[in-house]
Amino acid sequence: MKIVISKPDKNKTRQKRHTRVRGKISGTAECPRLNVYRSNKNIYAQVIDDVAGVTLVSASTLDSEVSGSTKTEQAASVGAVVAKRAADKGIKEVVFDRGGYLYHGRVQALAEAARENGLDF
Repeated sequence: MKIVISKPDKNKTRQKRHTRVRGKISGTAECPRLNVYRSNKNIYAQVIDDVAGVTLVSASTLDSEVSGSTKTEQAASVGAVVAKRAADKGIKEVVFDRGGYLYHGRVQALAEAARENGLDF
């Protein structure tokens, strides 16, 4: 008899965490949701009004304004860009949605840069 130990799929467990958290938080027009998606190569941030189902502001490492040599520096740059774009649209306060990721590394760098550039959460 052969026993096979299967490892849980990291992305599936992250998606389950994200779905569980999304049941508790949502963004409105007054206080939208700052959502983070992290791939192996890039990081994306969106400010979303969940009531209307509309993305108000977005930024990612694919934008030309984003700079940095390491992925963490790029994430911080994305946080700064999304905060500046939100300020241009009159958004000052958001709810942070880390997307099921740990608040560490690139996600933390993005959040702290967004806070330093004027977003409150």
